[in-house]
Amino acid sequence: MGNDVPLHIIHLEQDDPKKCTARKLASRDLATLHFDTRRPPRRGYLLDPSAGTILGPDDLPMIHKGAALVALDCSWKRLDESLHQIRTKSPRLEGRTLPLVLAANPVSWGQPGRLSTVEALAMCLILLGQDDQAKRILAPFAWGEQFLLLNSEPLTAYKNAKSRDEMVDIQWEFFDKPE
Repeated sequence: MGNDVPLHIIHLEQDDPKKCTARKLASRDLATLHFDTRRPPRRGYLLDPSAGTILGPDDLPMIHKGAALVALDCSWKRLDESLHQIRTKSPRLEGRTLPLVLAANPVSWGQPGRLSTVEALAMCLILLGQDDQAKRILAPFAWGEQFLLLNSEPLTAYKNAKSRDEMVDIQWEFFDKPE
């Protein structure tokens, strides 16, 4: 547990509290919840689907120095405005996106890339070689193990990639490339 990657979640209270994976993680001390957008960690990676740079092996040196993973818990419908709000207040966090996998959460099951907060964080941890921590954060969710099973092949391929560029190429082996 001592080598766990710090997990932080900026919670904007835009979703149904009963379906909120961020609150469940925080209630089990598996992540730190922030309701104030001005107080996220000073160093780390902000999960941002529009970042253009995939989280990958190139990011390990900063993670090993204690950088945090920061997820934004917001409504998919308000993603752009929410990200803009965070970027202006936390310019030190570097944006990272994730290669495609399928969501296993009940709200977006089977949709590529429509991950819940816990799925996104678990995927980051797997990409960074922190499989045990990923399994621990998925454990409180009935569908958590399903996420790993549903995506076992792409997750293994991504994890074995040597660079971001290789990860980008690998995702098109599993998913249709947008035209």
